[in-house]
Amino acid sequence: MAGPWDRGPRPPRPRPPRGDALPGARARPEAATGPRADGLRPASAPPVEGRPPRWPDRQAPAEATSTSTRPARREELRLYGLNAVQAVFERRPGAIRKVYLAETRIGALKSLLAWCVKQRVGYRVVEAADLDRLAGSAHHEGVVADVLRPEPMPLAAWLDALPAGAPAPAIWLDGVGNPHNFGAILRSAAHFGAAVLLPAHAPLALSGAAARVAEGGAEAVPLVRLPEGAAALERLRGAGFALAATVVRDGGDLFAATLPPRLVYVMGAEGAGMDAALAAACDLRLSIPGSGAVESLNVAAATAVFLAQWAASRR
Repeated sequence: MAGPWDRGPRPPRPRPPRGDALPGARARPEAATGPRADGLRPASAPPVEGRPPRWPDRQAPAEATSTSTRPARREELRLYGLNAVQAVFERRPGAIRKVYLAETRIGALKSLLAWCVKQRVGYRVVEAADLDRLAGSAHHEGVVADVLRPEPMPLAAWLDALPAGAPAPAIWLDGVGNPHNFGAILRSAAHFGAAVLLPAHAPLALSGAAARVAEGGAEAVPLVRLPEGAAALERLRGAGFALAATVVRDGGDLFAATLPPRLVYVMGAEGAGMDAALAAACDLRLSIPGSGAVESLNVAAATAVFLAQWAASRR
């Protein structure tokens, strides 16, 4: 008795695709036709040099299985906001994978689009509602981009890259997790030339929301991954850094303190504050004096004040 799979003569086997459609080959940018798998409507070509590349509607070859020896791909990050996307283009354009933009942004992004044409990176002009959906926010300023997420550098690599004996500020984030606070901290760090230090197993990572709030600053700030436990303190002190615990009360007056040329401000999470053992291990305890009308500043605002005072002390 025939099984359900036995349904008469087999149809002829399809001929394999040619050229760049072969499995594993890079897809050739081409104009999109018909409905798209990502739900975006096809759009007319923006007026830049040459015909714009578009990623094709056909599906890319399937990813390798877990038994593959291919190296894992770096994680992609969806950025939005004009300054955030422009900063990636200026500092690491090779990280850009796809770009979506509103028609009104074609002029502002002309250089980026011309680069996309030359490098065969796909982009698409879409409606504002599409950008809202892609960004998960209405604050995209007319552009969204998929880029490779920057990897934090090891502490040793950052220390080795510092000019010998040069003054340097850094921010150690202990428990900070809000992406908008993180973005504002990155913006202040970029303004004052500070690095941002992340604990060994902290889940905090750059997100689209943080990058937008940073207004391009995320691309200018060294993100540094600290080693486990006391090793971080040892390495930092060995490189001439002092550590200052930033506390709401019972700390020295920031504006009266003598700040060392190499200084790490340890910033705790709002509410819980920083780890008590870490605070006790710091060389200084500093507070920002105020009127008392509110208990303290938001962690991002406090970071800006601490960094500004360090910069002022260098003059």
